[in-house]
Amino acid sequence: MRIVIVGGGSAGWMAAAALSRLLTPEWKITLVESDQIGTVGVGEATIPQILLFNGALGIDENEFLKATKGTFKLGIEFEGWRAPGQRYMHAFGQVGRDLGLIPFHHYWLQAKARGTAKSLGHYSISECTARANRFSRTDPLPQAPLGAPAYAYHFDAGLYAAMLRKFSEARGVVRHEGRIVDVQLDGESGAVAAIKLESGEMVEGDLFIDCSGFRGLLIGDAVGSEYVDWSKWLPCNRALAVPCKSAEKLLPYTRAIAREAGWQWRIPLQHRIGNGYVYCSDHIDDDSAAATLLANLDGEPLADPKPIRFTTGYRRHFWKKNVVSLGLSCGFLEPLESTSLHLVQSGIKHLIDLLPAGGIAGAEVERFNRQMTFEFETIRDFLVLHYWANGRNEPFWQACRNLELPDSLQHKLELFRSSGRLFRYNEELFTETGWLQVLIGQGIEPASCHPLANAPGDHAVDKYLASIEEVIAAKTRLMPEHSDYIRQNCSSGEL
Repeated sequence: MRIVIVGGGSAGWMAAAALSRLLTPEWKITLVESDQIGTVGVGEATIPQILLFNGALGIDENEFLKATKGTFKLGIEFEGWRAPGQRYMHAFGQVGRDLGLIPFHHYWLQAKARGTAKSLGHYSISECTARANRFSRTDPLPQAPLGAPAYAYHFDAGLYAAMLRKFSEARGVVRHEGRIVDVQLDGESGAVAAIKLESGEMVEGDLFIDCSGFRGLLIGDAVGSEYVDWSKWLPCNRALAVPCKSAEKLLPYTRAIAREAGWQWRIPLQHRIGNGYVYCSDHIDDDSAAATLLANLDGEPLADPKPIRFTTGYRRHFWKKNVVSLGLSCGFLEPLESTSLHLVQSGIKHLIDLLPAGGIAGAEVERFNRQMTFEFETIRDFLVLHYWANGRNEPFWQACRNLELPDSLQHKLELFRSSGRLFRYNEELFTETGWLQVLIGQGIEPASCHPLANAPGDHAVDKYLASIEEVIAAKTRLMPEHSDYIRQNCSSGEL
């Protein structure tokens, strides 16, 4: 079977790398891209699932971080979302340690109601390590419970794509340079038969992967998959991105800072800091947004702010006829929880799971679409929660508090408010712990906790919480500073 990937960037080269690594040589993989067409490049912050992707490719972690000028990421700090001056962290990994039949957080809620528990972050090894600006991939006290911090990366997405290009071409992927000027469809099936380049060259294929970005050249223009608009839930529609010089401290976490009409991201790399302002044009004009962003940088800007326009939402059919969409061509969810590259990774996984053995079967296509729709919808709900549960007074934020919530999110909120219960449905991306940190961080308090949390007795619960805190503190003290760890293991030479 001939697979043609339309578009490079992170999505295209991630697909090429995974397919060339896992498929046998009789599968012919071609990637078409043009150096004249730029990439969006906002996906520099990731979540821990990226470790699985790189691991499946067999990529050495230290070499990857050197090549992409990457740093480690222990979570995302949200500043000013609950109220100006307040902050909390959505840290990776577990919070606390479950005891008996119920999750840790019910014991924490029980102690909190009595006034003896500290803030939730004190019981997260990833958050405590991040606050101390320390990091280690290995557990400094392996004999003690809890383990090492869970982590992901910050890295330069353009450098990542370049690294994956070398990886893919070494495994037989053929790259064609050039703009696409025409798409030829099969007269009977309506499937894509070939694409025509500006040079006149025709590239034929059996399965096409659309990584053409927001345009959706194949999935939208050619085979007509409808775009479903989610602006009523996620009203931000523009972003400005700008790099700046590095700050003195290399923080091991992403910052998401609430602003007048949206939020600002801060992503620390070895050689620079990536910054951006995601905002709603109904509440701030482009010049004011640019001024706000430039006034809140850690160092001198290294370029002019790059404008990005988008509409949050997804394709009704992620896979239609013989076209599979990945990346921005299949939908857009703003990078608030660093899910952009994960959705590419997830789409590749589902495609490999359902890869046609011969002709494309309707059952496989339907399954792919169901799974990707579920992933988009569950991530959407998590993002909407951040906006809805705010305590700010600006008109944009007031409008967000008045959003009509999706039924699925409303149910989750009602369950948590009544009893502190959280459930993960069908392997949705964000765990109960992730939901917990955002709910508590933005001021949503349950009326009660699980009745079994009272069983050990107040003294035993307090002792249990204190023991977790002590273990975390002991492990954190033994870890090196984040920047020192990078210098010792994976420096690009620009730190």
